[in-house]
Amino acid sequence: MGIFSRMGDIINANLNSALEKAEDPEKMIRLMIQEMEDTLVEIRSATAKCIAEKKERTRLLKRLEQQQIEWERKAELALEKDREDLARAALAEKTALGDRIAYLKEELEQYEEQLTKYDEDIGKLQAKLTDARNRQRALVMRHRSANHHLKTKKHVYNDKIDEMLHRFDAAEERIERIESEAESLDMGRKGQTLSSEFEALERDERVEEALTELKSRRNKE
Repeated sequence: MGIFSRMGDIINANLNSALEKAEDPEKMIRLMIQEMEDTLVEIRSATAKCIAEKKERTRLLKRLEQQQIEWERKAELALEKDREDLARAALAEKTALGDRIAYLKEELEQYEEQLTKYDEDIGKLQAKLTDARNRQRALVMRHRSANHHLKTKKHVYNDKIDEMLHRFDAAEERIERIESEAESLDMGRKGQTLSSEFEALERDERVEEALTELKSRRNKE
């Protein structure tokens, strides 16, 4: 259902209550604003989680880059000691780390894009909430002044309620898009067996190329 399912139930319940039983629509308006505030809190919470995950990935990236440098150093040491087998193993580790580093960099770019979208949506929802609060007093005053003509004025409130529901629907679409994009961050992390085998072959080939390059550099020294 998405983030707005609870809000939809409350809005529908209060809408029916107000229109069918002529109950106070002021309560309905207050509840709608409260739901917008709750939604804003949820988006900000999701933003904080995204920031924390990005920081954790950044720290991991730095550690992997340091490990990659260390494996390069070990490969050079192994060649100096005429241990080509160890040099090849060290370069294999370095190459594998290179793949992980490349993936992490792509992931960090996605986190950055996600945070930008969160920021945009928070700004839009905050503006809608401010507008709703500004209109709340006017709507309440209109309701009170027209209370003795409730039956003839129902369509006025219906129009206002429909307008609010339309804003909520637009906000829900944005939140669902954010949820879908967040879920997409976890997609594609499990490769098929055949693809993994080809990746292993390509990685081995890069290891051999790195070993050849390292030998060539040493021969020139």
